[in-house]
Amino acid sequence: MQQTRGFVVALAMTTLLTGASAAKAGGSVQFDADTQVAFNLGGATVHCGDTLTQHTKLTRDLNCPGSDPFALRLDGEDIVLDLGGFTVRRTGPVNEDSQGIVVVNGRMIRNGTVQGFGRGIITAVPVTVANLRLHKLALLDNGVAVFSQSSTNFLITECRLSGNGAGLNSEFDASTGVFDVRSSVFTHNGTAMFAGFHFIDVRDSTFTSNELVGFCFGGAFRFRTSTLAGNTSVAAMRVDLGGPFTCGEMRFENSLIANNTAFATPTDPVWETNSFAMIDTLAVNNATALPVAALRVYVDGNTFFDNTGGGLILSDLPASTPVPLVGIVRGNQFLSNDGDGLRVLPPSTPTVLNNVALGNTGFGIYAPTAFDGGGNVARDNDAGDCVGIICAPF
Repeated sequence: MQQTRGFVVALAMTTLLTGASAAKAGGSVQFDADTQVAFNLGGATVHCGDTLTQHTKLTRDLNCPGSDPFALRLDGEDIVLDLGGFTVRRTGPVNEDSQGIVVVNGRMIRNGTVQGFGRGIITAVPVTVANLRLHKLALLDNGVAVFSQSSTNFLITECRLSGNGAGLNSEFDASTGVFDVRSSVFTHNGTAMFAGFHFIDVRDSTFTSNELVGFCFGGAFRFRTSTLAGNTSVAAMRVDLGGPFTCGEMRFENSLIANNTAFATPTDPVWETNSFAMIDTLAVNNATALPVAALRVYVDGNTFFDNTGGGLILSDLPASTPVPLVGIVRGNQFLSNDGDGLRVLPPSTPTVLNNVALGNTGFGIYAPTAFDGGGNVARDNDAGDCVGIICAPF
């Protein structure tokens, strides 16, 4: 397969400022991640197993036995833990039950590394923190880098998650909330993000060399201005007939999906989701087509180029009484894919309009049950240009 060339996604770097209340210990503190605080507790006095109730900044590494209940525990209203560029790491044998930084109450953890724990950062039960900011952290080689046991909303900015079994995860069927991920890098993780009853909103972030980028299980994903490249699989999801665990939505906007071994996983070979949206996104040089089964789709302004197996395949979501897929497929380019550019499996009925299909080895557009919205162009496709709709050559 050709290497990707000439495709660039400009990633807009943004800063989120929220209206969190001021910290009461050590003076007024806004929610800006780099705001100075008065550290009431010096790092030299901090030891493994301590519970911190005031703003704290480390002045040295903490090497903590994995047999301890936790490395550190935060339990103070609106407090900030600044790692000061240092590392909190597990020592001793691997322990899947070991805990790095346990958060009962607190506002932010920033500027350092958490490494080698069963769970790197974890919200405890019962928990009183509604919103938690993780900023400029390296979360390395943990079983789970960030684990939610509560209804906490996480804001994760300028972090690096690498070598973890899972990057983001939560207590099954017992936690809800949002993982808001911005300007962060996920690399060499098992599963980068698991959405179980959570909404994961990703912006300006990069995912490379992960076994799986996202598992959508009763939750929803939104990727904006992000890059997903060189991963084994992009996403996994499956319909839960009669149950609550079907993915609510998988959505991509202004993103690059390139050079991945597969879009889906071998065990779940089709993306099965209630809603699928892809807008102004490049899908380039992936080793499979993108197979989607959904109730509704909105696919607008994307380019599928040089993907093995074809471009986009749409079908109905499995159900005891199937409901034909509906939605809009508009203004996309299906170029030089090894297979059909666009394939719509009967009886799906999306409206197909203003698409271009050129140089695919299968059909340009195969959509026998789709609604023809007009304006479609197809030529030089090996198996034929269009089935089910009328295409002009220019």
